[in-house]
Amino acid sequence: MKYISYYRVSTKKQEQSGLGLDAQKTAVQKFLNQDNILVAEYQEAESGKDNERPQLKKAIEQCKITGAVLLIAKLDRLSRNAAFILTLRDSKVEFVCVDMPTASSVTIGIMAILAQDERERISQRTKSALAELKARGINLGSPQNLTKDSRKRSIEVRKRNALENENNKKAAAFISSLRRGNLSYGKIASVLNKNGFKASRGGNFKASQVKILYDRSNFIK
Repeated sequence: MKYISYYRVSTKKQEQSGLGLDAQKTAVQKFLNQDNILVAEYQEAESGKDNERPQLKKAIEQCKITGAVLLIAKLDRLSRNAAFILTLRDSKVEFVCVDMPTASSVTIGIMAILAQDERERISQRTKSALAELKARGINLGSPQNLTKDSRKRSIEVRKRNALENENNKKAAAFISSLRRGNLSYGKIASVLNKNGFKASRGGNFKASQVKILYDRSNFIK
């Protein structure tokens, strides 16, 4: 049997989380036996941003050309990722998940429905949250530029912090509205990042930072 393996390389903490490349390759080698051939390997580097997964698409395309089976090293945390599940479902290629060998096209189909439903729910909640803030007279403007502008102007720390605090207040108001839709801190962080919000140091929001802002009492009224 011919296989093409697909690995997901995540964050700096990939080794601690068990998502390290070496760990995935070891799992794949244990899965394969002497009658199997590993035709090719594809490695996807991911971040907190939306990822179109070009390496997954290349792996799927080569599977179609060679007739190989797509061998997914680690599915568990990807099972709720709509982009991944929908791509896998629509590919029509045969696949095997090393960490979830019982997964099938039926399983993926169910996952795809759940992932799509969650994505639509988040989209609707985001629209509702933005409409709510607008109704309250909160002008988000371009939150991404708040900390960027402060750095460019190189003004005194107090003014820079004021801009950052204003950004935080707007983000906190957005978070408060999204939490009423029962979104997790991780999902809210993703929504904030996609809508141009920046954390206090100019980077993307993480779940822990979202929780800190949510727990503070200085939400915009």
